[in-house]
Amino acid sequence: MQIFFTLLLILIVAIFLAGTFRAYQMSKKSVALIEKYEDKKNNPQLIEEIFSAISKDFFLRRILTKHNATIDDIAKLHKKLLKWGDFRKYNRYVPITSFFNRTTLDYLLTHKDDDAKSLTTKMMNHFHF
Repeated sequence: MQIFFTLLLILIVAIFLAGTFRAYQMSKKSVALIEKYEDKKNNPQLIEEIFSAISKDFFLRRILTKHNATIDDIAKLHKKLLKWGDFRKYNRYVPITSFFNRTTLDYLLTHKDDDAKSLTTKMMNHFHF
């Protein structure tokens, strides 16, 4: 019985470390895009890089597939978020960071037809702006 609990503990620690590593990688990519496009917020290459990054992540890709999201959807959402949330707080910038979090990406794609202010307000509340 003790061996079972030891193996269970090792499995739980491994899952925790894998989740932490994934969160770190997503945060690192988000911050890199914020730094790279800080002065070029309307660059179409930014949308392509966001879509590429979230398409490569296992969990975010599932959300994209669930909503049949395209790069045009990401571009429209980015434009809406840029209208009211064009400011940075530490390593968070609503028009970019919102796409790298499972709950916010799911919310954005579920409510993609909502007005820009309500979407941005929801994202700002999520990230504690």
